[in-house]
Amino acid sequence: MGKLFGTDGIRGIAGTDISCDLAMKIGRAVAYALTRRQKKSPNILIGRDTRISGQMIESALIAGICSSGANCCLGGVLPTPAVSLLVQKHGCDAGIMISASHNPMEFNGIKIFNNVGLKLSDELEFEIEQYILDSKNQIPVKVGREIGRASFYKDAVSDYVDYICQTVDFKDLSGMKVAVDCANGSASFTARKIFEKLNVDFEIVNDLPNGFNINDNCGSTHIEKFGEYVKKIGYDLGVAFDGDADRCLAVDENGKLIDGDQLIAIFAKYMKNNERLDNDTVVVTVMSNLGFFHFAKKNNINLEVTKVGDRYVLENMIANGYKIGGEQSGHIIFKDYANTGDGQLTAVQLLNCLKNSNQPFSKLASVMSKFPQVLVNVRANNEQKKLYLNNLEIGNYIQKKEKLLGENGRILVRCSGTEPIIRIMIEGQNEDLIQEMSSEIADKIAEVVGA
Repeated sequence: MGKLFGTDGIRGIAGTDISCDLAMKIGRAVAYALTRRQKKSPNILIGRDTRISGQMIESALIAGICSSGANCCLGGVLPTPAVSLLVQKHGCDAGIMISASHNPMEFNGIKIFNNVGLKLSDELEFEIEQYILDSKNQIPVKVGREIGRASFYKDAVSDYVDYICQTVDFKDLSGMKVAVDCANGSASFTARKIFEKLNVDFEIVNDLPNGFNINDNCGSTHIEKFGEYVKKIGYDLGVAFDGDADRCLAVDENGKLIDGDQLIAIFAKYMKNNERLDNDTVVVTVMSNLGFFHFAKKNNINLEVTKVGDRYVLENMIANGYKIGGEQSGHIIFKDYANTGDGQLTAVQLLNCLKNSNQPFSKLASVMSKFPQVLVNVRANNEQKKLYLNNLEIGNYIQKKEKLLGENGRILVRCSGTEPIIRIMIEGQNEDLIQEMSSEIADKIAEVVGA
Protein backbone atom coordinates (compact mmCIF):
# COMPACT_ATOMS: atom_id res chain seq x y z
CA MET A 1 0.00 0.00 0.00
CA GLY A 2 1.09 3.59 -0.57
CA LYS A 3 1.18 6.64 1.65
CA LEU A 4 -2.58 7.25 1.76
CA PHE A 5 -4.36 3.95 1.10
CA GLY A 6 -4.32 1.29 3.81
CA THR A 7 -5.89 -2.16 3.66
CA ASP A 8 -9.35 -0.61 3.72
CA GLY A 9 -9.22 2.76 1.98
CA ILE A 10 -7.96 6.05 3.40
CA ARG A 11 -8.61 6.56 7.10
CA GLY A 12 -7.77 8.97 9.92
CA ILE A 13 -9.08 11.70 12.22
CA ALA A 14 -11.75 13.73 10.39
CA GLY A 15 -10.81 17.38 9.94
CA THR A 16 -7.06 16.80 10.27
CA ASP A 17 -5.91 13.51 8.68
CA ILE A 18 -9.05 13.46 6.52
CA SER A 19 -9.37 17.17 5.85
CA CYS A 20 -11.78 18.92 3.48
CA ASP A 21 -8.82 19.79 1.29
CA LEU A 22 -7.73 16.14 1.10
CA ALA A 23 -11.29 14.96 0.42
CA MET A 24 -11.64 17.44 -2.44
CA LYS A 25 -8.33 16.26 -3.89
CA ILE A 26 -9.48 12.65 -3.61
CA GLY A 27 -12.70 13.51 -5.45
CA ARG A 28 -10.78 15.27 -8.22
CA ALA A 29 -8.22 12.46 -8.49
CA VAL A 30 -10.81 9.68 -8.65
CA ALA A 31 -12.82 11.55 -11.29
CA TYR A 32 -9.71 12.30 -13.35
CA ALA A 33 -8.37 8.73 -13.18
CA LEU A 34 -11.73 7.30 -14.27
CA THR A 35 -12.11 9.85 -17.08
CA ARG A 36 -8.65 9.00 -18.45
CA ARG A 37 -9.50 5.30 -18.46
CA GLN A 38 -12.96 5.37 -20.02
CA LYS A 39 -12.76 8.57 -22.10
CA LYS A 40 -16.09 9.86 -20.80
CA SER A 41 -17.40 11.70 -17.76
CA PRO A 42 -17.93 9.16 -14.97
CA ASN A 43 -20.89 8.93 -12.59
CA ILE A 44 -19.89 8.22 -8.99
CA LEU A 45 -22.20 6.96 -6.23
CA ILE A 46 -21.48 8.33 -2.73
CA GLY A 47 -22.71 6.88 0.56
CA ARG A 48 -21.81 7.65 4.17
CA ASP A 49 -22.34 6.41 7.69
CA THR A 50 -23.78 8.45 10.57
CA ARG A 51 -20.67 10.31 11.79
CA ILE A 52 -20.97 14.07 12.26
CA SER A 53 -18.08 14.55 9.82
CA GLY A 54 -19.76 12.57 7.03
CA GLN A 55 -21.60 15.44 5.39
CA MET A 56 -18.55 17.69 5.58
CA ILE A 57 -16.40 15.14 3.78
CA GLU A 58 -19.21 14.34 1.34
CA SER A 59 -19.48 18.03 0.38
CA ALA A 60 -15.73 18.25 -0.25
CA LEU A 61 -15.80 15.08 -2.37
CA ILE A 62 -18.70 16.48 -4.41
CA ALA A 63 -16.76 19.69 -5.04
CA GLY A 64 -13.72 17.77 -6.21
CA ILE A 65 -15.67 15.37 -8.41
CA CYS A 66 -17.85 18.01 -10.08
CA SER A 67 -14.93 20.40 -10.61
CA SER A 68 -13.29 17.64 -12.67
CA GLY A 69 -16.37 17.23 -14.86
CA ALA A 70 -17.73 14.04 -13.30
CA ASN A 71 -21.22 13.56 -11.83
CA CYS A 72 -22.23 12.46 -8.31
CA CYS A 73 -25.15 10.29 -7.29
CA LEU A 74 -25.85 10.74 -3.57
CA GLY A 75 -27.25 7.78 -1.66
CA GLY A 76 -27.19 9.41 1.78
CA VAL A 77 -26.64 7.19 4.82
CA LEU A 78 -26.00 3.64 3.61
CA PRO A 79 -24.11 0.52 4.68
CA THR A 80 -20.78 0.09 2.93
CA PRO A 81 -21.97 -3.11 1.17
CA ALA A 82 -24.97 -1.19 -0.17
CA VAL A 83 -22.62 1.15 -2.03
CA SER A 84 -20.80 -1.87 -3.49
CA LEU A 85 -24.11 -3.40 -4.60
CA LEU A 86 -25.85 -0.26 -5.86
CA VAL A 87 -22.91 0.88 -7.99
CA GLN A 88 -23.77 -2.08 -10.20
CA LYS A 89 -27.55 -1.75 -10.01
CA HIS A 90 -27.51 1.99 -10.73
CA GLY A 91 -24.93 1.69 -13.52
CA CYS A 92 -22.33 3.94 -11.87
CA ASP A 93 -18.66 3.96 -12.82
CA ALA A 94 -17.45 3.92 -9.20
CA GLY A 95 -18.66 4.17 -5.63
CA ILE A 96 -17.27 6.01 -2.63
CA MET A 97 -18.18 5.16 0.95
CA ILE A 98 -17.42 7.71 3.69
CA SER A 99 -16.87 5.66 6.84
CA ALA A 100 -14.29 4.57 9.39
CA SER A 101 -16.22 1.36 10.01
CA HIS A 102 -15.74 0.18 13.62
CA ASN A 103 -13.50 3.10 14.67
CA PRO A 104 -14.65 5.81 17.14
CA MET A 105 -16.66 8.78 15.85
CA GLU A 106 -13.73 11.19 15.55
CA PHE A 107 -12.30 9.00 12.78
CA ASN A 108 -13.56 8.83 9.23
CA GLY A 109 -12.45 7.25 6.01
CA ILE A 110 -12.93 7.03 2.28
CA LYS A 111 -13.40 3.64 0.62
CA ILE A 112 -13.59 3.43 -3.17
CA PHE A 113 -15.25 0.73 -5.29
CA ASN A 114 -15.06 0.13 -9.03
CA ASN A 115 -18.04 -0.27 -11.37
CA VAL A 116 -18.72 -3.87 -10.28
CA GLY A 117 -18.52 -3.11 -6.57
CA LEU A 118 -14.99 -4.37 -5.97
CA LYS A 119 -12.34 -2.47 -4.08
CA LEU A 120 -9.93 -0.74 -6.42
CA SER A 121 -6.86 -2.52 -7.74
CA ASP A 122 -3.51 -1.58 -6.22
CA GLU A 123 -2.57 -0.11 -9.60
CA LEU A 124 -5.51 2.29 -9.70
CA GLU A 125 -5.10 3.21 -6.02
CA PHE A 126 -1.46 4.07 -6.73
CA GLU A 127 -2.43 6.22 -9.72
CA ILE A 128 -5.04 8.10 -7.69
CA GLU A 129 -2.52 8.58 -4.90
CA GLN A 130 -0.01 10.13 -7.29
CA TYR A 131 -2.57 12.67 -8.49
CA ILE A 132 -3.44 13.57 -4.89
CA LEU A 133 0.18 13.97 -3.81
CA ASP A 134 1.23 15.90 -6.93
CA SER A 135 2.35 19.28 -5.59
CA LYS A 136 1.88 20.84 -9.03
CA ASN A 137 -1.82 19.85 -8.93
CA GLN A 138 -2.12 19.49 -12.69
CA ILE A 139 -5.62 17.96 -12.81
CA PRO A 140 -7.60 20.27 -15.11
CA VAL A 141 -10.54 22.15 -13.60
CA LYS A 142 -13.69 22.25 -15.72
CA VAL A 143 -15.72 25.41 -16.34
CA GLY A 144 -19.13 26.31 -17.76
CA ARG A 145 -21.12 23.42 -19.20
CA GLU A 146 -18.34 20.93 -18.46
CA ILE A 147 -18.80 21.13 -14.66
CA GLY A 148 -20.37 17.97 -13.20
CA ARG A 149 -23.74 17.67 -11.46
CA ALA A 150 -24.92 16.11 -8.20
CA SER A 151 -28.20 14.17 -8.02
CA PHE A 152 -29.97 12.09 -5.36
CA TYR A 153 -30.56 8.32 -5.47
CA LYS A 154 -33.88 8.38 -3.60
CA ASP A 155 -34.47 4.61 -3.79
CA ALA A 156 -31.03 3.59 -2.53
CA VAL A 157 -32.23 2.21 0.82
CA SER A 158 -35.28 0.38 -0.58
CA ASP A 159 -33.26 -1.13 -3.45
CA TYR A 160 -30.69 -2.47 -0.99
CA VAL A 161 -33.33 -3.80 1.42
CA ASP A 162 -35.19 -5.58 -1.39
CA TYR A 163 -32.00 -7.25 -2.57
CA ILE A 164 -30.99 -8.53 0.88
CA CYS A 165 -34.43 -10.02 1.44
CA GLN A 166 -34.28 -11.87 -1.89
CA THR A 167 -31.18 -13.85 -0.83
CA VAL A 168 -32.85 -16.13 1.75
CA ASP A 169 -34.48 -19.48 1.06
CA PHE A 170 -37.29 -18.78 3.51
CA LYS A 171 -38.98 -15.52 2.55
CA ASP A 172 -40.77 -15.68 5.91
CA LEU A 173 -38.36 -15.91 8.85
CA SER A 174 -41.00 -15.79 11.57
CA GLY A 175 -40.77 -18.07 14.59
CA MET A 176 -37.56 -16.65 16.07
CA LYS A 177 -37.16 -13.80 18.55
CA VAL A 178 -34.17 -11.70 17.56
CA ALA A 179 -32.41 -8.70 19.11
CA VAL A 180 -30.60 -6.40 16.67
CA ASP A 181 -27.83 -3.92 17.60
CA CYS A 182 -27.30 -1.28 14.90
CA ALA A 183 -24.31 0.43 16.60
CA ASN A 184 -26.01 3.80 15.96
CA GLY A 185 -24.58 3.47 12.48
CA SER A 186 -25.66 2.79 8.91
CA ALA A 187 -27.84 -0.19 9.80
CA SER A 188 -30.09 2.22 11.73
CA PHE A 189 -31.53 3.19 8.32
CA THR A 190 -31.95 -0.32 6.88
CA ALA A 191 -32.17 -3.11 9.49
CA ARG A 192 -35.74 -2.40 10.63
CA LYS A 193 -36.98 -2.49 7.04
CA ILE A 194 -35.17 -5.78 6.33
CA PHE A 195 -36.45 -7.63 9.41
CA GLU A 196 -39.98 -6.30 8.97
CA LYS A 197 -40.06 -7.47 5.37
CA LEU A 198 -39.00 -10.98 6.42
CA ASN A 199 -41.60 -11.11 9.24
CA VAL A 200 -38.96 -11.52 11.95
CA ASP A 201 -40.04 -11.01 15.56
CA PHE A 202 -37.34 -8.51 16.51
CA GLU A 203 -36.30 -5.64 18.75
CA ILE A 204 -33.78 -3.08 17.57
CA VAL A 205 -31.40 -1.29 19.94
CA ASN A 206 -28.88 1.48 19.31
CA ASP A 207 -30.58 2.83 16.19
CA LEU A 208 -30.76 6.50 17.20
CA PRO A 209 -27.61 8.03 15.66
CA ASN A 210 -26.82 11.64 16.58
CA GLY A 211 -23.49 11.99 14.79
CA PHE A 212 -21.47 11.27 17.91
CA ASN A 213 -22.65 7.90 19.26
CA ILE A 214 -21.64 5.57 16.40
CA ASN A 215 -19.90 2.46 17.88
CA ASP A 216 -20.09 4.10 21.33
CA ASN A 217 -20.32 1.13 23.71
CA CYS A 218 -22.56 -0.65 21.24
CA GLY A 219 -22.49 -2.78 18.12
CA SER A 220 -20.16 -5.62 17.19
CA THR A 221 -17.12 -4.04 18.87
CA HIS A 222 -18.86 -3.77 22.28
CA ILE A 223 -21.02 -6.84 22.39
CA GLU A 224 -20.73 -7.95 26.04
CA LYS A 225 -23.70 -5.99 27.44
CA PHE A 226 -25.74 -6.93 24.39
CA GLY A 227 -25.18 -10.61 25.19
CA GLU A 228 -26.39 -10.08 28.74
CA TYR A 229 -29.49 -8.32 27.41
CA VAL A 230 -30.32 -11.12 24.96
CA LYS A 231 -30.11 -13.71 27.74
CA LYS A 232 -32.08 -11.60 30.23
CA ILE A 233 -35.00 -10.88 27.88
CA GLY A 234 -35.05 -14.40 26.47
CA TYR A 235 -34.30 -13.88 22.78
CA ASP A 236 -33.34 -16.82 20.57
CA LEU A 237 -30.30 -14.87 19.41
CA GLY A 238 -28.88 -11.42 18.88
CA VAL A 239 -27.02 -9.94 15.91
CA ALA A 240 -24.76 -6.89 16.14
CA PHE A 241 -23.34 -4.75 13.35
CA ASP A 242 -20.52 -2.23 13.26
CA GLY A 243 -20.76 1.43 12.20
CA ASP A 244 -21.00 0.85 8.46
CA ALA A 245 -22.71 -2.56 8.75
CA ASP A 246 -20.15 -4.53 6.76
CA ARG A 247 -19.56 -6.93 9.64
CA CYS A 248 -21.82 -8.98 11.91
CA LEU A 249 -21.23 -10.83 15.15
CA ALA A 250 -23.88 -12.72 17.09
CA VAL A 251 -24.79 -13.97 20.55
CA ASP A 252 -26.70 -17.15 21.28
CA GLU A 253 -29.71 -17.58 23.57
CA ASN A 254 -27.33 -17.83 26.54
CA GLY A 255 -25.69 -14.51 25.70
CA LYS A 256 -22.49 -16.19 24.51
CA LEU A 257 -20.51 -14.50 21.71
CA ILE A 258 -20.55 -16.31 18.37
CA ASP A 259 -17.74 -14.74 16.34
CA GLY A 260 -16.98 -14.64 12.63
CA ASP A 261 -15.09 -17.95 12.63
CA GLN A 262 -18.01 -19.75 14.22
CA LEU A 263 -20.51 -18.12 11.86
CA ILE A 264 -18.42 -19.14 8.84
CA ALA A 265 -18.30 -22.69 10.21
CA ILE A 266 -22.11 -22.75 10.45
CA PHE A 267 -22.48 -21.44 6.90
CA ALA A 268 -19.82 -23.74 5.47
CA LYS A 269 -21.43 -26.85 6.91
CA TYR A 270 -24.89 -25.73 5.82
CA MET A 271 -23.66 -25.03 2.29
CA LYS A 272 -21.79 -28.32 2.08
CA ASN A 273 -24.83 -30.28 3.26
CA ASN A 274 -26.87 -28.54 0.56
CA GLU A 275 -24.20 -29.04 -2.14
CA ARG A 276 -23.57 -25.29 -2.45
CA LEU A 277 -19.95 -25.22 -1.25
CA ASP A 278 -17.89 -25.20 -4.44
CA ASN A 279 -14.79 -27.42 -4.17
CA ASP A 280 -15.73 -27.89 -0.51
CA THR A 281 -13.51 -24.88 0.19
CA VAL A 282 -13.67 -21.88 2.53
CA VAL A 283 -11.32 -18.87 2.48
CA VAL A 284 -10.15 -17.47 5.83
CA THR A 285 -7.23 -15.41 7.12
CA VAL A 286 -4.24 -16.20 9.30
CA MET A 287 -6.20 -14.73 12.24
CA SER A 288 -8.81 -17.49 12.21
CA ASN A 289 -8.96 -19.49 15.43
CA LEU A 290 -7.17 -22.85 15.53
CA GLY A 291 -10.52 -24.36 16.36
CA PHE A 292 -11.71 -23.45 12.87
CA PHE A 293 -8.89 -25.47 11.31
CA HIS A 294 -9.88 -28.45 13.46
CA PHE A 295 -13.53 -27.99 12.41
CA ALA A 296 -12.57 -27.95 8.74
CA LYS A 297 -10.47 -31.10 9.03
CA LYS A 298 -13.23 -32.94 10.90
CA ASN A 299 -15.83 -32.01 8.26
CA ASN A 300 -13.62 -32.61 5.19
CA ILE A 301 -13.65 -28.93 4.26
CA ASN A 302 -10.65 -27.47 2.46
CA LEU A 303 -9.16 -24.15 3.53
CA GLU A 304 -7.46 -21.33 1.69
CA VAL A 305 -5.62 -18.98 4.09
CA THR A 306 -4.80 -15.37 3.22
CA LYS A 307 -3.32 -12.27 4.82
CA VAL A 308 -5.57 -10.28 7.15
CA GLY A 309 -8.03 -8.10 5.24
CA ASP A 310 -11.29 -8.89 3.51
CA ARG A 311 -9.84 -7.61 0.21
CA TYR A 312 -7.36 -10.53 0.23
CA VAL A 313 -10.09 -13.02 1.11
CA LEU A 314 -12.18 -11.75 -1.81
CA GLU A 315 -9.23 -11.80 -4.24
CA ASN A 316 -8.70 -15.49 -3.45
CA MET A 317 -12.41 -16.26 -3.78
CA ILE A 318 -12.62 -14.56 -7.18
CA ALA A 319 -9.42 -16.16 -8.49
CA ASN A 320 -10.49 -19.68 -7.52
CA GLY A 321 -14.28 -19.59 -7.72
CA TYR A 322 -15.00 -20.10 -4.01
CA LYS A 323 -18.36 -19.16 -2.52
CA ILE A 324 -17.71 -18.15 1.09
CA GLY A 325 -14.91 -16.60 3.07
CA GLY A 326 -14.29 -14.11 5.81
CA GLU A 327 -12.67 -13.03 9.03
CA GLN A 328 -13.04 -13.66 12.73
CA SER A 329 -14.08 -10.01 13.12
CA GLY A 330 -17.34 -10.69 11.30
CA HIS A 331 -16.51 -9.64 7.74
CA ILE A 332 -18.16 -12.50 5.86
CA ILE A 333 -18.42 -12.62 2.07
CA PHE A 334 -21.13 -14.62 0.30
CA LYS A 335 -19.82 -14.48 -3.26
CA ASP A 336 -23.14 -15.58 -4.76
CA TYR A 337 -24.69 -12.37 -3.48
CA ALA A 338 -22.03 -9.74 -2.80
CA ASN A 339 -18.53 -8.51 -3.59
CA THR A 340 -17.80 -7.39 -0.04
CA GLY A 341 -18.56 -8.32 3.54
CA ASP A 342 -22.15 -7.49 4.48
CA GLY A 343 -23.36 -7.64 8.08
CA GLN A 344 -27.08 -7.61 7.33
CA LEU A 345 -26.70 -10.22 4.59
CA THR A 346 -24.84 -12.35 7.13
CA ALA A 347 -27.64 -11.87 9.67
CA VAL A 348 -30.44 -12.99 7.35
CA GLN A 349 -28.38 -15.96 6.13
CA LEU A 350 -27.89 -16.95 9.77
CA LEU A 351 -31.64 -16.78 10.40
CA ASN A 352 -32.13 -18.84 7.26
CA CYS A 353 -29.78 -21.55 8.62
CA LEU A 354 -31.50 -21.50 12.00
CA LYS A 355 -34.95 -21.85 10.48
CA ASN A 356 -33.75 -24.81 8.43
CA SER A 357 -31.98 -26.52 11.36
CA ASN A 358 -34.87 -26.19 13.83
CA GLN A 359 -32.47 -26.22 16.79
CA PRO A 360 -31.18 -23.64 19.31
CA PHE A 361 -28.45 -21.30 18.14
CA SER A 362 -26.03 -22.62 20.78
CA LYS A 363 -26.42 -26.13 19.35
CA LEU A 364 -25.88 -24.93 15.79
CA ALA A 365 -22.75 -23.02 16.83
CA SER A 366 -21.30 -26.09 18.58
CA VAL A 367 -20.02 -27.39 15.23
CA MET A 368 -16.81 -25.53 16.10
CA SER A 369 -14.94 -25.39 19.41
CA LYS A 370 -12.75 -22.33 19.94
CA PHE A 371 -9.22 -22.53 21.29
CA PRO A 372 -8.46 -20.04 24.09
CA GLN A 373 -7.20 -16.87 22.43
CA VAL A 374 -5.63 -13.69 23.79
CA LEU A 375 -5.53 -10.43 21.83
CA VAL A 376 -3.30 -7.54 22.94
CA ASN A 377 -2.60 -4.23 21.19
CA VAL A 378 0.53 -2.09 21.40
CA ARG A 379 0.07 1.56 20.39
CA ALA A 380 2.47 2.33 17.55
CA ASN A 381 2.76 5.00 14.85
CA ASN A 382 3.99 4.24 11.33
CA GLU A 383 7.67 4.72 12.23
CA GLN A 384 7.34 2.41 15.22
CA LYS A 385 5.60 -0.18 13.03
CA LYS A 386 8.60 -0.07 10.66
CA LEU A 387 10.98 -0.56 13.59
CA TYR A 388 9.02 -3.66 14.63
CA LEU A 389 8.99 -5.12 11.11
CA ASN A 390 12.75 -4.70 10.69
CA ASN A 391 13.82 -5.91 14.14
CA LEU A 392 15.32 -9.41 14.28
CA GLU A 393 15.52 -9.37 18.08
CA ILE A 394 11.73 -9.27 18.39
CA GLY A 395 11.32 -11.98 15.73
CA ASN A 396 13.68 -14.34 17.54
CA TYR A 397 12.00 -13.60 20.87
CA ILE A 398 8.57 -14.51 19.46
CA GLN A 399 9.89 -17.72 17.86
CA LYS A 400 11.24 -18.92 21.20
CA LYS A 401 7.90 -18.27 22.85
CA GLU A 402 6.00 -20.09 20.10
CA LYS A 403 8.11 -23.25 20.54
CA LEU A 404 6.80 -23.49 24.09
CA LEU A 405 3.23 -23.81 22.78
CA GLY A 406 3.89 -26.82 20.56
CA GLU A 407 1.49 -27.94 17.84
CA ASN A 408 -1.65 -26.84 19.69
CA GLY A 409 -0.76 -23.17 19.90
CA ARG A 410 0.54 -20.28 17.85
CA ILE A 411 1.54 -16.62 17.98
CA LEU A 412 0.66 -14.05 15.35
CA VAL A 413 1.94 -10.47 15.55
CA ARG A 414 1.04 -7.96 12.85
CA CYS A 415 0.72 -4.25 12.20
CA SER A 416 -2.86 -3.02 11.78
CA GLY A 417 -3.60 -1.54 8.37
CA THR A 418 -6.41 0.67 9.73
CA GLU A 419 -5.30 1.73 13.24
CA PRO A 420 -2.07 2.94 14.91
CA ILE A 421 -1.46 -0.35 16.70
CA ILE A 422 0.55 -3.57 16.55
CA ARG A 423 -1.74 -6.55 17.23
CA ILE A 424 -0.60 -9.60 19.18
CA MET A 425 -2.69 -12.78 18.99
CA ILE A 426 -1.81 -15.94 20.92
CA GLU A 427 -3.74 -19.23 20.96
CA GLY A 428 -3.10 -22.30 23.06
CA GLN A 429 -4.62 -24.84 25.40
CA ASN A 430 -3.22 -23.25 28.58
CA GLU A 431 -4.97 -19.91 29.02
CA ASP A 432 -2.76 -18.75 31.91
CA LEU A 433 0.35 -19.40 29.83
CA ILE A 434 -0.85 -17.49 26.78
CA GLN A 435 -1.98 -14.56 28.95
CA GLU A 436 1.52 -14.36 30.44
CA MET A 437 3.15 -14.66 27.00
CA SER A 438 1.01 -11.92 25.51
CA SER A 439 2.08 -9.47 28.22
CA GLU A 440 5.74 -10.39 27.82
CA ILE A 441 5.67 -9.98 24.03
CA ALA A 442 3.79 -6.69 24.27
CA ASP A 443 6.34 -5.36 26.76
CA LYS A 444 9.21 -6.50 24.53
CA ILE A 445 7.77 -4.79 21.45
CA ALA A 446 7.05 -1.59 23.37
CA GLU A 447 10.60 -1.58 24.74
CA VAL A 448 12.28 -2.08 21.36
CA VAL A 449 10.17 0.36 19.29
CA GLY A 450 9.77 2.95 22.03
CA ALA A 451 5.97 2.68 22.16
